[in-house]
Amino acid sequence: MPSSIRVELPLLWGDMDAFAHVNNTVYLRWFESARIAWFERAGIAGRGDGGVGPILASTHCRFVRPLTYPDVIIAEATTTRIGRSSFDMAYRVLRRDTGELAAEGGGVIVMLDYTTGKAQPIDDALRARMLPFCTLVAP
Repeated sequence: MPSSIRVELPLLWGDMDAFAHVNNTVYLRWFESARIAWFERAGIAGRGDGGVGPILASTHCRFVRPLTYPDVIIAEATTTRIGRSSFDMAYRVLRRDTGELAAEGGGVIVMLDYTTGKAQPIDDALRARMLPFCTLVAP
């Protein structure tokens, strides 16, 4: 995934479920870890102080192959569309040792004014910080 942010994460014993593979909820946490790393690299801060910041509006995941302990994964995140007040992200989870795709997904992020609860436009400065970490898809 060109222009993506990559995070290496160990698979923990507690990530597995009764069926002896990683539980589906863990993949969303891995997506979150890659997304937060992407936010940090692009200079998008979370705003618990009532300012403007990102909020996850929706997410999805497609499971490709199961993972089991012990393993190490690479979680990747990139942005595929930047709109007026929201942007789309794409995620992948890969096995570090083989590069095999284990899961892929996406999400919609909205820039939100946490004081008013309303979407805020993505200004030119923020858009410029985001672009180096994007793999934009033509409409």
